[in-house]
Amino acid sequence: MSASFCRTRRPSAGFTIETVGNPRPLPDAAPQLALPWIVRLRYGMALGQITTSAVVHFLLRIELPLAWIAIGPMLVLVSNFLLAARVSKSDLPRRMSTSALVTWVFVLDTVCLTYVLMLTGGPSNPFSLLYLVQITLSAAILTKRSTWALGALSAVCFGLLFWIYLPIPAMEMRNHGQGTGLHLVGMWVGFAVAASLVAMFSGEISELLRQREDSLLRMQEELARKDRLASLATLAAGAAHELNTPLGTIAVVAKELERYATLTARDPALAEDSRLIRTEVDRCREILWRMSVQGAEPAGQAAEPVEARSLVHGVIAEIPQKQRLQVDLAADLPELNIPRRAVEQALIALIKNAFEASGPDDEVRLAARHSGGSFQFVITDRGKGMSPETLRRIGEPFFTTKEPGKGMGLGTFLVRSLAEQLGGRLTFESSADSGASAIFELPAAARPIPSHVHE
Repeated sequence: MSASFCRTRRPSAGFTIETVGNPRPLPDAAPQLALPWIVRLRYGMALGQITTSAVVHFLLRIELPLAWIAIGPMLVLVSNFLLAARVSKSDLPRRMSTSALVTWVFVLDTVCLTYVLMLTGGPSNPFSLLYLVQITLSAAILTKRSTWALGALSAVCFGLLFWIYLPIPAMEMRNHGQGTGLHLVGMWVGFAVAASLVAMFSGEISELLRQREDSLLRMQEELARKDRLASLATLAAGAAHELNTPLGTIAVVAKELERYATLTARDPALAEDSRLIRTEVDRCREILWRMSVQGAEPAGQAAEPVEARSLVHGVIAEIPQKQRLQVDLAADLPELNIPRRAVEQALIALIKNAFEASGPDDEVRLAARHSGGSFQFVITDRGKGMSPETLRRIGEPFFTTKEPGKGMGLGTFLVRSLAEQLGGRLTFESSADSGASAIFELPAAARPIPSHVHE
């Protein structure tokens, strides 16, 4: 596969990824992730304030100015409708960043909470603990500066409650020995509500951030693999260009040697060896030509409709040890839309690896099956299996368990790259002393992506 890795920037949801270097999340990434949860939290807090005020007024029969109290939660609800519209429609015009928007939303919530507390007992209202919810969420998703500003605002608002509030006698704290008053019960309920909100929403937001970080790390690894693959493609194209001249010379000499053995020395064995040299040179030149074309053209090999059964027969035709290959084809094999030659070379590479891992007389099994939305080729050997460390590292470029000089550790890497570019994957299963299975999986409709898997 050939790829171009210039320094481009690709926008994504709330962050930017550079194709060269480490992906760096923008400051808006955390607020963008947390925004849907903030919308749910604000709906819950507004409805909770209305419900609590109604319960205290009607069930506990404590006189409260419900009409005036409702103004605060209503402001929260109206602003939350606008906030929800921004979450559901990402194409809305944005006059400020998500981080700034969330900061102002928390400021509005703090002011509205202060207004409600002023009408419901002021500092004696145990639900003043809810100030901590916005501060905790701010510490998790906003900048340090915004968190300190929100903390200072909450401290000022709570201080105002000591001077401006509507007294509620039932809310006043009782002295020692006068029993458990409504204030103490309310403190317990308020603490439980605040702790639950903080634990629930902070936990969810932290989990979302961890998932995004894992996603960025996986994307970084994928970009690194593509970068290595692009380097290999460039190296292959250069090698193909440089080797053409010496191969041409060998072909000319082999031709002259064949002519000499046929016409002058009349040596049939030498003539046969000369023809074999020319045949192998032609084969090498064909492979190098394919490498050169694939390495130079970004378009790569186009996808085409291929019957899975026909694909398997094409693979079998190129396997030298056909008698050792056991083929198991399902009855309902579908038609695939794939770059045929690239997939054939990938399967041949996996089968050759299985032959090398098995004993000289052991059979290798090739199975093709269609399950759900995926199509799988399973190659199973009868070797000694792979250790957990080998299973973890297999597919890395230049990692091989073969003896020096017998492999470069690129075949499996290229096969895995091909599978991933087609929207599938290459996985391995193995247990000690029972062989290993390579599972080459493609989606039901594989995407036409350029790939390079060489013999």
